[in-house]
Amino acid sequence: MAKTEEICTFCGKNRRNVNLLITGLFGAICDNCVRQAYGIVNENQPKSGHASLLNKQELPKPKDIKAFLDQYVIGQDEAKRYLAVSVYNHYKRLMQRVTKEDVEIEKSNIIMVGATGTGKTLLARTIAKKLHVPFSIVDATVLTEAGYVGEDIESILTRLLQAADYDVEAAQRGIVFIDEIDKIARKGDNPSITRDVSGEGVQQGLLKLLEGAIVNVPPQGGRKHPEQRMIPVDTRNILFVCGGAFDGIEKKIAQRLNTRVVGYVASKDTTAVDRENLLQYITPADLKAFGMIPEIIGRLPILTYLKPLDRSALRAILTEPKNSIIKQYIKLFEMDQIELAFDEEVYEYVVDKAIDLKLGARGLRSIVETIMMDAMYQMPSDSAKTLTVTLDYAKEKLEETDVNRLQIA
Repeated sequence: MAKTEEICTFCGKNRRNVNLLITGLFGAICDNCVRQAYGIVNENQPKSGHASLLNKQELPKPKDIKAFLDQYVIGQDEAKRYLAVSVYNHYKRLMQRVTKEDVEIEKSNIIMVGATGTGKTLLARTIAKKLHVPFSIVDATVLTEAGYVGEDIESILTRLLQAADYDVEAAQRGIVFIDEIDKIARKGDNPSITRDVSGEGVQQGLLKLLEGAIVNVPPQGGRKHPEQRMIPVDTRNILFVCGGAFDGIEKKIAQRLNTRVVGYVASKDTTAVDRENLLQYITPADLKAFGMIPEIIGRLPILTYLKPLDRSALRAILTEPKNSIIKQYIKLFEMDQIELAFDEEVYEYVVDKAIDLKLGARGLRSIVETIMMDAMYQMPSDSAKTLTVTLDYAKEKLEETDVNRLQIA
């Protein structure tokens, strides 16, 4: 009696025509059918975690969110509290089941103002680790009006869709951080024959997104794939967090506070103004004077600021956070089985240089990178397995490099 040839129960191919044939008690299946079945299961599987309603017991409280931020970001307690409360209220808003008689909670978009290197983007990236909703960070500098060179405003939601694995329901409950929001400020009050396509034009386009509207979003980017099918996304439940340096806004604040007035008529109240940190007195009127249109200011009702980093804050940033700069370099060397250590004087030296460069926390990493560059290049190939960075070593490496190139003019 001839032996029956084994074939795939699903497609009917025999063993000679497939790479692999898996046999079982009631039949066999080939590798091609296994791959197809795996794809079908993935398509029909519910999305992971994003679309499910949040549990009240699992809802992180504002203090919990701030405590998490404290592990990664030094200082900036004011901004952390505002951000924690905004995110917490966003969670509660998503959990609300609105009825006709119920009070509908409106979303509270937030704008953070602070000098470069004070931690705006870091706050956004860190809070993303704590969230259970899709989160994306976009840069406002590349945005232009529709029809002009640059990215359309709808590309903001394209990034959010990607973060949500194209689950529209999940994306409609997400959070977007718009960085460099100050770069789309109105270029001037004087009329011009040219359009302000990357300034006021972008602000006008952002209005419908911030307020809440159904926007047709190109899933792959609008201009490169004009034939693609648009995805409608409702932005009413998307929380927008904006951040910007607003370089020069201190002058607008000073003018409003009348801090430059001299003579007998000078206000006595101006003596109490802290001229070293004018951002703490910022108001929506200052944003308007800087070049933000009133309509967009009204759609960003929560305004907070980030303090300039003093010497003690910079020193703490260098070593204390969970992912501090020094810990990162120690980990990098550890991966090559090299034990790295720093003398205490090196930390003080790096902080002094960062203050001179006026780059905030970013300056710390630039300086440490400059000091460690030769060691990172040579030691993975050498037999030495320990390195202690002394003050003399740090000074020598910085003197060999033109560190002033890092300085802001």
